[in-house]
Amino acid sequence: MRVIGITGYKKSGKTTLTLKLSNELIKRGYKVAVVKHVNEDLDLVNSDTSKYKEVLTQVAAITPKEVVFFLKNKKSLEEIIKYFKADIILIEGFKREKTFPKIVCLREESEKAELFDGLQLCTAGFVSKEANEKLCDFDILKDEDIKKIANIVIEKSFKLPNLNCGECGYQDCYGLAREIVKGNKTLDDCPSLEPSTLVKVDGKIISVKPFVAKIIKNTITGLLSSLKGFIKGDIEIKIKQKYK
Repeated sequence: MRVIGITGYKKSGKTTLTLKLSNELIKRGYKVAVVKHVNEDLDLVNSDTSKYKEVLTQVAAITPKEVVFFLKNKKSLEEIIKYFKADIILIEGFKREKTFPKIVCLREESEKAELFDGLQLCTAGFVSKEANEKLCDFDILKDEDIKKIANIVIEKSFKLPNLNCGECGYQDCYGLAREIVKGNKTLDDCPSLEPSTLVKVDGKIISVKPFVAKIIKNTITGLLSSLKGFIKGDIEIKIKQKYK
């Protein structure tokens, strides 16, 4: 799954760019999803749904045209994106997240020092004034520039697992992510992206650090190797849990 962030301050063009980029990627045949950071509470038009949301942590609203889920408890980005069936996920906001590359939307030069974290692939903005022509790499309002940004997204977007396991040689995923953006490393340098031990709970993949994955693998293999008829190969175990 490919992920790219679109960051910037208010009125910098983040939503405009996200919409235009989504349309361009969809035209090219990609399934696109968007995760948007919102500071305020989400208002619900349906008063009954609002009442449920005040009491419950999980509420679904179903209409003839759409289904909306509300999860009151806080979820990480890694947990949220598991719900999507998409080729590319655009993350609007979330400036502090550091496990994927970013497109930075700028209004003025001083914002570079605040928004650049070593994960930026390019900059974009409303290039309407002469002062902004040197500020941004791409103009959000130009279709030709949107196509160029789409090419960058397709070629360079990625998502590290945010396990910070250190198996790649860096202290955290941020360190490896910066090197991938620079072109010094690739996703192949992340041992956790394609682990030898894959754990699924209720059909969803659970992130497991390499150290824990090794313990699970060695324990299960050791137990099964003593059984009659055991041969080396891929092992699949399914455990059904009963709930009271």
